[in-house]
Amino acid sequence: MDAPASTARDPALTTPLERLPGVGTARAQRLAKLGLVTVRDALLHFPREYRDFSGAHAVADLREGEHASLVGTVAAVDSRTTAAGRAMLTVTLDTGGGRVRAVWFNMPFLAKRFAAGMRVVVAGQPRRARAAWEFSHPDVRWLAAGEDAAGSDWLAVYPLAEGVQQSHVRLAVQAALDHAADAWPEAFPAGLLAAKGLLPIGRAIRDIHRPGARESIDAARRRFVYQELFMLQLALRMHRSRQRERHAAPALAVDSRLDGRIRARFAFEFTAAQKRVCAEIAADLARPEPMNRLVQGDVGSGKTAIAVYAMLATVGTTVKVPAAAGGEPQPLLGPDGKPERYQAALMAPTELLARQHAATLGRMLAGSGVEVQLLVGGQPAKRRERILARIAAGQVGIVVGTQALVSGQARFRHLAVVVIDEQHRFGVLQRAILQQGQAEPHTLVMTATPIPRTIAHAVYGDLDVSVLDEQPPGRRPVATYRVAAADLDRWWEFFRKKLREGRRGYVVVPAVEESSRGLASISSAFEELANGPLEAFRIGLVHGRLKPAAKDAVMEDFRTGRIDVIVATSVIEVGIDVPEATIMTILDAESFGLAQLHQLRGRVARGGVQGICGAVTAAADLPHPRVDAFVATTDGFALAEQDLLLRGPGDLVGTRQSGAPPLYLADLLRDGSIVAEARRDALDFFDRDPLLAAPAHAHLRRVILDRWGPTLGLGQIG
Repeated sequence: MDAPASTARDPALTTPLERLPGVGTARAQRLAKLGLVTVRDALLHFPREYRDFSGAHAVADLREGEHASLVGTVAAVDSRTTAAGRAMLTVTLDTGGGRVRAVWFNMPFLAKRFAAGMRVVVAGQPRRARAAWEFSHPDVRWLAAGEDAAGSDWLAVYPLAEGVQQSHVRLAVQAALDHAADAWPEAFPAGLLAAKGLLPIGRAIRDIHRPGARESIDAARRRFVYQELFMLQLALRMHRSRQRERHAAPALAVDSRLDGRIRARFAFEFTAAQKRVCAEIAADLARPEPMNRLVQGDVGSGKTAIAVYAMLATVGTTVKVPAAAGGEPQPLLGPDGKPERYQAALMAPTELLARQHAATLGRMLAGSGVEVQLLVGGQPAKRRERILARIAAGQVGIVVGTQALVSGQARFRHLAVVVIDEQHRFGVLQRAILQQGQAEPHTLVMTATPIPRTIAHAVYGDLDVSVLDEQPPGRRPVATYRVAAADLDRWWEFFRKKLREGRRGYVVVPAVEESSRGLASISSAFEELANGPLEAFRIGLVHGRLKPAAKDAVMEDFRTGRIDVIVATSVIEVGIDVPEATIMTILDAESFGLAQLHQLRGRVARGGVQGICGAVTAAADLPHPRVDAFVATTDGFALAEQDLLLRGPGDLVGTRQSGAPPLYLADLLRDGSIVAEARRDALDFFDRDPLLAAPAHAHLRRVILDRWGPTLGLGQIG
């Protein structure tokens, strides 16, 4: 939920928790570990789940391992010490349909809470023990005389920190609800609440913490999820509008003649998907406002070609200046008398990939008169100074680099397009946009980690999204196998056979040094392979700690065939392009993420020969969801959704890197339908009142500026 500065100043909401009845100083100090200091903090600390305390189950309904709750009367309380010296408390409950036991170890103080004849609700996962049902360390609700168990149907379970118990949080939240549940001002206008069927804010706060039924939980959660997604989309749209108003971008007209010259530089025909995306980019570039476009596509779908197209369109366009007396704009002439041209920059996530991009562009543009330069950390000072001077003078057409590009040293004369490769490596809401002078460059963002379109709109709401959903002709899916450690000898024999046929291969190792988890280190793996299964072949070593010159030398030997196999860490995950390398072994595959496995596999899908990948795991018969999904499909979009299901969206939005506020409650995967709905409604709302200037929208405006203003540079809009 979002709280404006005015809300934060409300005396009821800013009351310290230690002043609330039943909390006190000692508990308040513990709660501070969770960031819970004021009433406002406690009300914003949403439950992570709920436990069913209806007591609706009967003994006959119980299933081992399945959550259940029963209401019963305490029949006996037994506290003793086991032979192993552990305190053991057993409470026998008579449920009317049979007896069950509740058991706790090393919690003797609980014995004082139970007495024969008490009515309680116990909830947990039962198991059969000596012909009786037993709950180990269940949650308990003590019922007052005459109290109906159904009055405590659902119990909130909160995120915790070390030393903080559920009871501490529940007590503070309940006290905060009694103190100030109605003090929170409503951000949504009444018309929006009614149109969307949303709970008023006070009711939603109560129901999210103290629900009476499952329906109450769902309605309260929907209110908060919709609210934060709606407000995020409004904030992103306000940011985008502000950028367009404040910044002009150079208009780059890609006519048929320039388009033909660019296409002639490629040795292949673009796919229909590439043609579609290039047309979208050309339309963006032609407008005098900054392009902000995300291109997402699977491994090998041709994103690099798209980036090169955009950069060639840039350096193929002359800079023009207004003519005297209002005539046609004229080309700006440089000191040599030639027309000056716009510049482009490409940011890559790794130095290895930056060097590869620079080499590829250098080969493509040989003889064109367009200068390509590499700007990375660790370059000799004099060489770096020369490059920076040539960039500032406009002599360099395309600059390829890493974070060194945004170190503050690079000054462009006519920067018009910035391409950011592998967007997720740079954070999301804090993109490194190289603004130079009054004009802002067009920005093209690329990612090979595809995500569902509804989530893309939530994550990259201020970007237009293009999807490359087609592979170049002749590309065949990589044949992928799970290889048990016991089958490694047979796998290496197969690997050697393919190398003897003229293929080149990769062996990927998870760690540079020996891991405490026993994962292979790259040095030990290299030694074992060179003196064992691959001793007859020429092997090279590549990892992140290798000096750039040494890394380049190994990769060049691999490209030219002087090396047969590269043993590497995941430094080769992104963008390495050696078409002859068509077989890969991934050791300790369990230690890699699903998206990372798919990226690695993409290195052997670059040529016309079918790639082969073996994912080595400790045992073949043990299930491993990530590796099993990886072996089952080569569809990057399907794997991306599976990855989200396995790990949850987590930090997909990149807010931890960027310093943006996290989402409190929304789950971008689970709430996909609400994401789409909130986006549609926010865009419609923005179209009707872009400055949120209507009196009914004043509070909503303050909320958005307070929550997202500092991150997105919204300031005091309007």
